[in-house]
Amino acid sequence: MDELQPDLLASIVAATRTAVHERERLWPLKKLLSDVKKVERSEYRFWEALNSLGKTNVIAECKRRSPSRGILHADYHPGEIAKSYQAHGAVAISVLTEPSFFGGSLEHLVEVRSAVTIPILRKDFIVNSYQIFEAAAAGADAVLLIVAALQDDEICSLSNQATELGMSALVEVHDESELERALAAGASIIGVNNRNLRTLKVDLTASRRLIKGIPPEVVAVAESGLRTSSDLVDLSNRGYRAFLIGERLMTTDDPGVTLGKLLAGRPAVCQAQHDAISEVED
Repeated sequence: MDELQPDLLASIVAATRTAVHERERLWPLKKLLSDVKKVERSEYRFWEALNSLGKTNVIAECKRRSPSRGILHADYHPGEIAKSYQAHGAVAISVLTEPSFFGGSLEHLVEVRSAVTIPILRKDFIVNSYQIFEAAAAGADAVLLIVAALQDDEICSLSNQATELGMSALVEVHDESELERALAAGASIIGVNNRNLRTLKVDLTASRRLIKGIPPEVVAVAESGLRTSSDLVDLSNRGYRAFLIGERLMTTDDPGVTLGKLLAGRPAVCQAQHDAISEVED
């Protein structure tokens, strides 16, 4: 997750824990489990999408607003935006579901699920296993786990819970110490957020620096501050297999068309990277 200072992050996490307990009181886990069983899900769809060869793998984000920039897209219809994203080349959709600071909701994810066939990531402050079940019931294929917001045992337990429900976990890090914790927890997909949580500044050197510590068998995803085709070329050549792009798209009149133009300026994955990924998969 981006745009968050440490104190704000702590406040959101605390508020989230309270809100989750209230939702669980109103809709107990037993009822939620019944909802989960109604959803058909193909395992590993998200992981497979990020490993698509010969193309640029973009997770395009549906996000109404952010704490730092306010409203990003006034006429916000996530289902329509997601459908356009899919038509213009996205391999997966990220849906912000945090309500208080990002204007999201689980209903947005449900709306997107009914609009597209590609995998969906629930992007939120996951701090409780109940939220993993919520994501599964809403039709998500993956959840975001933010290392800065979780203890080591929570990263492991939440990731395992997601796996048991047929979903993937995108484990997000911002620096070397968080990367070490993610790897120790056995993360198979690691997102490197280029936004510094203390200064709110975006610096692509984070992705360039941390990729050196990500093993080739782990899927590396670059997040935040990706604005040009050149950014994607550079980071692809460094070993990133996927890119999560949000504000760059959501601040334009037609996010899907903007994505299409961004991808049109990006050449196909180079043969060297194709061979390297094939070797890992073999």
